[in-house]
Amino acid sequence: MSIDLNEDAAIRRVTEQLKTSYSDRRTPEEIEAAVAEARESFSALPIRTHVPVLVERKARRILSEHAR
Repeated sequence: MSIDLNEDAAIRRVTEQLKTSYSDRRTPEEIEAAVAEARESFSALPIRTHVPVLVERKARRILSEHAR
């Protein structure tokens, strides 16, 4: 399955936004890992339009659940 370049750009924006939002609670590496985990969970979806939004929501849940 091919990942759209627009999706890659959107995921990069999501990652940067999360780094800003969670900068006082999470390392950049933790945020990147949460985004990667979230994105992987949606890798089999055939329609990719809303994947960046879904990734952001799931990554936020991951980061909040594992609060320090």
